[in-house]
Amino acid sequence: MPYRREVEQVRPMTIDSMERIELTQACSIGQLISNDLVRMEELMLDQVMDFHPDMKQAARLILSSGGKRLRPRIILLTGRMLGAPHEALVTLAASIELLHNATLVHDDFIDGALLRRGIATLNANWSPAATILAGDFLFASASALAAKTNSVKIMHLFSQTLMTIVNGEVNQLFSANTPVDMDGYYRRIYAKTASLFETCSLSAAMLAGADQSRCDALRRYGRDLGMAFQIVDDILDYTGSEISAGKPVGGDLRQGLVTLPLLCHLKEFPQDELVMKMREESLSEKEISVLYARVVNGNAIRHARETAGDFICRAQTCLREAPDGQEKDALSAIAGGVLRSV
Repeated sequence: MPYRREVEQVRPMTIDSMERIELTQACSIGQLISNDLVRMEELMLDQVMDFHPDMKQAARLILSSGGKRLRPRIILLTGRMLGAPHEALVTLAASIELLHNATLVHDDFIDGALLRRGIATLNANWSPAATILAGDFLFASASALAAKTNSVKIMHLFSQTLMTIVNGEVNQLFSANTPVDMDGYYRRIYAKTASLFETCSLSAAMLAGADQSRCDALRRYGRDLGMAFQIVDDILDYTGSEISAGKPVGGDLRQGLVTLPLLCHLKEFPQDELVMKMREESLSEKEISVLYARVVNGNAIRHARETAGDFICRAQTCLREAPDGQEKDALSAIAGGVLRSV
């Protein structure tokens, strides 16, 4: 997907304009769908109740570990806005949230991460085999819930999204130390993050029986929101604290992972010797600290933040033709709120 070309065609949104988005809309989001979110939590827990006690315990631990529940919020608000059947909509939200948490279990295992959302990950306490099986169990549980929507189209979308996510992880795993440009970065974060956001808004529209034009617009909303979300997450790896990020910061550099802040730094300083070295071998802690400081103290973070703002602006534009109401306002506020954490 030609993300780079699309971004360059959009007039950049300034930081000030992003900060003028009204916070009052965001405050009402929880009130709109609070009962649906409670029902969704019940569905997720019910789905894992009748299985092995350790699997049940792991699932309950993962599902109770916090998180914004951003993806199900998008599903519930989009579906409510378009008049999707209520029970099927809540079931869809539960299935996607289970799928998301399953990917996190496997991600943490692959990355060797011991902390997420400020608490120990499953693989910090479990054996590798048990951790992988717990992730598999959540994938299966998510699929079972998706099937309960009784929509073959949604099941197809669900499976396609899962393949996209896994393929993205495989590409990242086998492309370690391979030079990454902007287009490669955008493809990676689409697979890793934006594809699931895209599925959230699109699947809710499909469940509501929306026409192709509306489905396409809402698909783009989810995709662009997801792109911005991952860019912000990558920025926080440089600028956040362990408390705000919910995980140790600086992890991307330690893993040799090239994200947008580093790409922006490299665009300004194409001959940075530490970046060149990182492509060939692991950096020492001292070298990581030096490169980290260069990125944070230069213009890279500002440029990355502006790029996230461009994607947010595009996401909000995709809502123009959506039915007016609280749900539409809330979806726009969700997009606007993504940038406020950096």
